[in-house]
Amino acid sequence: MILRDTLAEAAALLTQAAAAIDPTVMDAAIDSIVGALSAGKPLLVCGNGGSAADAMHITCELVGRFLEERRALRAICLSENPAVLTAWSNDHSFDTVFARQVEAYGEKDAVLLGISTSGTSRNVVAAFEQARSMRMRTIALTGEGGGSLAPLADFLLAVPSRRTPLVQQVHLCLYHYLCEQVERRMMAI
Repeated sequence: MILRDTLAEAAALLTQAAAAIDPTVMDAAIDSIVGALSAGKPLLVCGNGGSAADAMHITCELVGRFLEERRALRAICLSENPAVLTAWSNDHSFDTVFARQVEAYGEKDAVLLGISTSGTSRNVVAAFEQARSMRMRTIALTGEGGGSLAPLADFLLAVPSRRTPLVQQVHLCLYHYLCEQVERRMMAI
């Protein structure tokens, strides 16, 4: 495959995603984040591997700034504390490493954003189960179909592909839009 083919494939999936992802679902997800943040509740974000890096990217944009100078927003990445990740995983289970942190940092009406290209990452699914038991709102960024996260997500943003690199490229566009809109709406409050 040559570069132009790769870029054309990515562009085609972006076009498919624009048609497949309901903008009212994205707007409702953004509203839930703004509602939580404006009430002093946290946005927790988690994922594994490249999705862990995306979780860090999202929280970086919200704690720091995306496009505008403004106050810091209470966004916490559950993938970025190696002591917690390794201690809990070693002593208990990697499958519950995010759920444990949701228990620690989450609260009623807070929001959990989970990223899993397959929608089946066991530790992200367990985090969603914990969040729902605490009456938190849940947003899933996944690939096609949403996997095991679909029935646990209040807001499912499923990219219509199962190819991980392509799904991740669309996730970047989706969460940049999300960060821009959260920032804009929070500045208007």
